[in-house]
Amino acid sequence: MIDRGDFLNLTNKNLPVQRNRKKRSYKPVRKVALNNIRGRSIEERPLEVENRTEYGHWEMDCVVGKGKACLLVLTERKHREELIIKLPSKTQACVIAALNMLEKRYKREFAKTFKSITMDNGSEFLDTQGLETSILKPGTKRTTCYYAHPYSAWERGSNENQNKLIRRFIPKGANIDAFSKKDILRIQNWMNNYPRRILNFKTPLQLAT
Repeated sequence: MIDRGDFLNLTNKNLPVQRNRKKRSYKPVRKVALNNIRGRSIEERPLEVENRTEYGHWEMDCVVGKGKACLLVLTERKHREELIIKLPSKTQACVIAALNMLEKRYKREFAKTFKSITMDNGSEFLDTQGLETSILKPGTKRTTCYYAHPYSAWERGSNENQNKLIRRFIPKGANIDAFSKKDILRIQNWMNNYPRRILNFKTPLQLAT
């Protein structure tokens, strides 16, 4: 409709993601994060994770703004389902507490729902043992963590694309402290009910149910 000229003062430049944008070329990175030499590399992920053939493999990131609060965002690789959790601060303890909360919510289904989580090498994600160890069954493993290569955000492409949708509601530089849990849930619900071309115009919620 824009290309036909149906709108007087609207062009492709007004779209959140411009149409017909050239795809960037990416070169594989084989560097090891010096602050995370013991982390499990993304190169060790099974093919079902890489090929998106199995539900339950997630990407995780933090969205930051002004103030101490931030958002922990988890994106399911196959269905693009989104979970957004407001954290009081960007620390290892807060991230682990959020996963503990999810495990208590999902209970026995947690291990089936969160089979693996891929993240970057940010300091908030470096306690691999804390992230992987069950809070309900101490000493047992609840998920498997993988770490992307340094400076390779494209290895968590689904995460990065979802973050752009979040930025429609929470622009860069906004104070995340000012957004309530109700506000965050509204954004999460909008994203999970948003039709995607890559999903044959179905929504993540439709595919997850």
